[in-house]
Amino acid sequence: MSAPNVPYSRQPSPYLRAQSRRLNPWVIRLPLLIVSGVILLGLVLIILVSGYQIAHQDEILPGVSTVYDLNLAGMTRDEAITALAQRFAYADEATFTFRYGDQEWTLSAGDLGVALDVEATVDAAYNAGRGKSFLGNLFDQWDIWTEGYPVAPVVTYNQTHAEQRLMEIANNYVNRPMRDATLTISDGRAVSTASQVGITVDLPATLSVLRNEILALSSHSTISLVVAETTPATWDTGAAAEQVNLALSAPVKFVLGPEGSSNGGPWSTSPASLAEMLILEQVPREDGTTEYEVRVDLEQPRRFLEDLSTDLTVVPVNARFVFNDETRQLEVIENSVSGRVLDIEGTLAQFESAVFAPSVEGRTVPLVFQDIAPTISDQATASQLGITELVVQKTTYFYGSTAARRRNIEVAAANFHGIVIPPGGEFSFNEWLGDVSVESGYEQGLIIVGNQTITGVGGGVCQVATTAFQTAFYGGYPIVERVEHAYRVNYYEQGEGPGLDATVYSPIVDFRFLNDTPYHLLIETYVNPNNSTVTWKFYSTGMNRRVVKEGPVVKNQTSPPPAIYRASSDLRPGQIRQVDYAVSGADVYVYRTVYENDQIVIDREEFHSHYVPWANQFEVAPGDPRINS
Repeated sequence: MSAPNVPYSRQPSPYLRAQSRRLNPWVIRLPLLIVSGVILLGLVLIILVSGYQIAHQDEILPGVSTVYDLNLAGMTRDEAITALAQRFAYADEATFTFRYGDQEWTLSAGDLGVALDVEATVDAAYNAGRGKSFLGNLFDQWDIWTEGYPVAPVVTYNQTHAEQRLMEIANNYVNRPMRDATLTISDGRAVSTASQVGITVDLPATLSVLRNEILALSSHSTISLVVAETTPATWDTGAAAEQVNLALSAPVKFVLGPEGSSNGGPWSTSPASLAEMLILEQVPREDGTTEYEVRVDLEQPRRFLEDLSTDLTVVPVNARFVFNDETRQLEVIENSVSGRVLDIEGTLAQFESAVFAPSVEGRTVPLVFQDIAPTISDQATASQLGITELVVQKTTYFYGSTAARRRNIEVAAANFHGIVIPPGGEFSFNEWLGDVSVESGYEQGLIIVGNQTITGVGGGVCQVATTAFQTAFYGGYPIVERVEHAYRVNYYEQGEGPGLDATVYSPIVDFRFLNDTPYHLLIETYVNPNNSTVTWKFYSTGMNRRVVKEGPVVKNQTSPPPAIYRASSDLRPGQIRQVDYAVSGADVYVYRTVYENDQIVIDREEFHSHYVPWANQFEVAPGDPRINS
């Protein structure tokens, strides 16, 4: 059987009770003493710390390092501010020397806007060991007391002030503008200016270097100015200047054949004129730079040559022929002559080269010409030109003409004898007539000008023009321009009647017709003084043309006005001379129909002539009462 349950008791054993009664009393007192000592030590520390805090509550704590050899420990804020303000000399003593090339400029730190913030520096010293919790401050203060605590000065830097001082140095001593080399012309010589590399102080870069030195509190620093250079595009103008001076060294001459020939010239272009022609132009090169190019403006010499060309042009002269009716061949009566025209562009090309020629010989420009062949050569044959037969001829009469009028008819008609009109060409009476003057062989006679008949040069030329008109009329050629006389003239109505006359007055009034055939047209003119006739003959290849004339139809006839009397200093009192005769006015209509191989090519073409009534006209001595006012 098991033992019965007995309650458990925690009573000490008799052994332990006996040992307890035998312990030393100090064993019990010692812990109490230790605890008491610790408490007492803590109280002492608290008293000491509190006393330390109280003792330095308005002072900079001991252990704070000196600033610029000035011990601030134990000073109040005001004392430290006063002492530090008196002691700090960095702004005046620290210097910065800026260098560019062999130039130097030395400025103090103060000149560059550097200053000590005394209050901020003292605040940093005073706040050492006081910026955390109580316990954190105690640890910091212990470290400061045992290890020391250096306080860095608080320095301010006004960069704007430094920038202004550097800008003064840059603008006064360093900066310079970039200049391209230039070239101009003055007083007949090339004027050059040298190029210049542009230099600009790089203020931001230089200030960055300065800032690093200031932050390091360098007492003496040498700083090289940072500069930017701008390279000129045009470095040199020497070669172009040589060209200019060469161009202006002597005149350039145009010559026609050997100099001094009787054909004209020479014509010189002076250096002053050459200076006006030269063009100085900057042109880019492959490397990105530019150079001066000297060119010649050719407009001035071109205008000169254009004016000169008029006098130097030789118009080609076509051959003149007569047709031999027996041999049916052409016979030359005037040889053809080649013409020439000034080749302006070819001459200008040589002129441009001569401007820059170094020798006098090279500065002489022979004029360049282009030959112009005549359109009708004297070597042409009848078959080549298509002149094979007489296609039409017409004769008018000048019975009763004065000797002067007869002479003028002969001179005028001779101008047209033997000329050839090409296929499609236009015949102009005034073009072939030429100058009507006494110098060209004409004599004075009666001519119609406006509403009166006066004495003038060339009376009778219209007889030749009228004959030309009637020949072209019956040849079936298209009439381009024809003007009737102001009044009816008896000379022109013999044979054909009124309405087929033609007047000319160069250069205003002309007679023109068109050679509308594919063949050349040869004109022959003959004057027979004995028969008082002038005849025009057209030789070409017949086109089987037939001309039918209708008219003249005379309408609206009006009576002549009263006689007209004009003063003439050639007459004496009582003398009278009739210079024109009265005729009636009228409108005259003539019609022409042209057939070619029985096909109508010109259908009833109308030629309308309006003739004004014409009075008898007399010349009398000055003062005669009959003179019309």
